[in-house]
Amino acid sequence: MDAAQPESHRTLVFSRSAARAVDRCTIDEYGLPGIVLMENAARGVAAAAMRLAPAGRILVVCGTGNNGGDGWAAARHLANAGRDTVIITLGEPDPRSDAAINRRVVQRMGLATMIAADSDALGPAVMLQRADLVIDAIFGTGLSRPIDPGPARTWIDAVNACGRPVLAVDLPSGLDADLGHPLGVAIRATRTVTFLGPKPGFLVPGAETWTGTWSVTDIGVPSDVLVRFGTAMPRRA
Repeated sequence: MDAAQPESHRTLVFSRSAARAVDRCTIDEYGLPGIVLMENAARGVAAAAMRLAPAGRILVVCGTGNNGGDGWAAARHLANAGRDTVIITLGEPDPRSDAAINRRVVQRMGLATMIAADSDALGPAVMLQRADLVIDAIFGTGLSRPIDPGPARTWIDAVNACGRPVLAVDLPSGLDADLGHPLGVAIRATRTVTFLGPKPGFLVPGAETWTGTWSVTDIGVPSDVLVRFGTAMPRRA
């Protein structure tokens, strides 16, 4: 079961810049490695995925950054739980990154992995129709510009057209974390498992079109760091 955020912090909202500041402070000032935060995030994602799809195949679509790293690690937990898990990677992470560590672990485990260009031989639509749940781990909160044509955009469009339930990691790929509108295109998620707290864009009227229902998973950030960088959730009129 994914751990809920402590009651006292559930009203905190984290902008794109605040999320970056939390990561930097937690890693640099407190010495908590980023790989630990990624592992905690992945456990929450995997737990949510197993509740959303109690049986069947799970397709994890991973980008090249930390959001993809969360996806690689979640795929490991799902495979360890005995789930039929297939990974699509849209590119290779920086070899020095935490994402690359999880990519290498998955490779050594021998989990079914396809490069996006290779999967295109079957077609994203065919791959998606074979899945019972899709995990969107393409882009995270750092995305701030429109998504160019290419594999990421192709897969976002295909996921939106597939009719399968979709679990977004931290936020739906392509959604502007601060403004709540698509950066050209965005995943339409069934559910979003977000970290630290909701993003300002989640609170914009109509954002649920992309986020679906959302919940916050505790990734182990010290509570005083959350309070330092989070802002109070606006009160509803």
